[in-house]
Amino acid sequence: MSVQPKSLFKFFAVAEMFTWALLITGLILRATVGIPAELFTLFGGTHGLTFLGYGVVAALVGVNQRWKLAKIVTGIGLAIVPFATYPFERYLAKTKSLEGAWRTTESDNPRDKNWFDRLFRWFIARPLVLILALTATVAILFFTLLMLGPPSEWGN
Repeated sequence: MSVQPKSLFKFFAVAEMFTWALLITGLILRATVGIPAELFTLFGGTHGLTFLGYGVVAALVGVNQRWKLAKIVTGIGLAIVPFATYPFERYLAKTKSLEGAWRTTESDNPRDKNWFDRLFRWFIARPLVLILALTATVAILFFTLLMLGPPSEWGN
C-alpha cells in the first residue's frame, strides 16, 4: 500500500471531524430555517459513511500498529463524540503510535505466527482486495443502518 497507516488514519480522523460539523450545521439549519429533508439526508449520509469508514480504518491501523484492544475500541468509540477523532489522532502522533509501515511480512515476533496476523498480512499485501472487502463491509453496514432508520427510532 502506498498510503501509510499514519496518513490514512489522519485523513479519516479529520474527515470524520468535518462531517460532524456538516451534520451539526444541518441540524441547526433544519431547526432554524427548515432546510429540505433531502439536503439534511445528504449531510447525515455523508457523516454516516465517513463515521463507518473511520471505524474500519481505526481498527485496521490499530491492528497493524499492535495497539492494545482498549486503544482500538477507544479510537473507534471516539467517533461517537463530536470532533474527538482529530485530538485522538494528534495524541497518537505525539506518542508515535502511528509510526511505521504496513506489516506485510512475517517477523520473528511470535504474534506474527497466528492465523489472524497471517490473514491480516495477506490482505495488507493485496491492497485492491483489501479495499474491495472493506468497501463492501462499509456499504453493507451503511445500507443496513439506513434500513433500520435513525437511532432514535430503534427502540420504538
